[in-house]
Amino acid sequence: MNIKIRLTLMNFLQYAVWGAWLISLGAYLGNTLKFDGLQIGSFFATMGIASLFMPAVMGIIADRWIPAQRLLGLCHLCAAGFIALAATRTDYNTLYTLVLLSVMFYMPTIALSNSVAYNALDKAGLDTVTHFPPIRVWGTVGFICAMWVVDLAKMGLSSTQLYFSAALGLILGLYSFTLPDCPTDRTAGSKSLVDVFGLRAFALFKQRKMAIFFIFSMLLGMSLQITNAFADGYIKSFGDTLIHGDKYLGTFGVEHSTILISLSQISETLCILLIPFFLKRFGIKRVMLIAMFAWVLRFALLGAGNPGPGVWMFILSMIVYGVAFDFFNISGSLFVEKETAAAIRSSAQGVFMIMTNGLGALIGSYLAGWIVSHYGWPLSWYLFAGFSLVVAIVFAIVFRYKHDPDQL
Repeated sequence: MNIKIRLTLMNFLQYAVWGAWLISLGAYLGNTLKFDGLQIGSFFATMGIASLFMPAVMGIIADRWIPAQRLLGLCHLCAAGFIALAATRTDYNTLYTLVLLSVMFYMPTIALSNSVAYNALDKAGLDTVTHFPPIRVWGTVGFICAMWVVDLAKMGLSSTQLYFSAALGLILGLYSFTLPDCPTDRTAGSKSLVDVFGLRAFALFKQRKMAIFFIFSMLLGMSLQITNAFADGYIKSFGDTLIHGDKYLGTFGVEHSTILISLSQISETLCILLIPFFLKRFGIKRVMLIAMFAWVLRFALLGAGNPGPGVWMFILSMIVYGVAFDFFNISGSLFVEKETAAAIRSSAQGVFMIMTNGLGALIGSYLAGWIVSHYGWPLSWYLFAGFSLVVAIVFAIVFRYKHDPDQL
């Protein structure tokens, strides 16, 4: 089979495993199991916890001892096993522990799958810059397809979504062992632990500009998991006749909330194509500022909309997500690329990921859960929008415009 087709299948399954539960789990936890906001937030904080150290640990193992494609398979098999066990439990403590263990093994596979793809393309004599993006986009397609299957098969309010994810993970785990072999380097043991874990890049915090940038990265990262945790359950809750009567029963949003939310991922895919134009026209700082204001709209529109006459606000919120997510993550990554020395560039990217997907997502998930438990809906959406607005305004003030729009 053509290597590009094989890698496309790998990426499709890689993100389908995640899409099978990431968006719909919050509805299952809140609407079916009746967990409170803080408990729901804690499940989505597991990704922040795992992102703090597991990718680095598995990266070391793949570099030195176990070829990346085999470690990819082992991680997916472990993640699938724990998520399947999680599907059998409904008590908070056990369910949380099993989801945490599953996520601990899943999160490193994102980087490992990229490494496997880069290695396979290099072996085939193909340019990674040219050939990898069209392959990677199928990962988003896989994520969306899994969401649609969960929605159309009515898995969103049951643990069946977790079994579905486990089945996909089992298939990908076994498939990974058939991918091209990745070399290991046992001589890497001469490196210091500081270099191995990429800790040298934390010296960037001594630079005022970089320290402030990473702090804002963490603050914006606090928004990343909020809608993943709560949007699906919130939209489904409009079908609760005790609260809304039969006003929204039978509407597309209530019946197919997960498909509605999948517009966010579709927007994310399309907005990537807009980034080169916006970067050239406005510069990195302005693009990041646009992303921050997009988060304000994302949350405010969810608070103001409904599945009936106000469904257009839900749809616009989903479209805005592509700008909110892509513009900051990609422009922020490019800023790190421009502002750091080649010797620590990869480690600096790791720090950026830790601040956004690690600390930011961890703190944001717990804080959002606490807000939801105390203030409910739709007020919580407006509080999230207010937080994002404050961050955007302070960012604009701190990083005042200079002659060169590409500089912060």
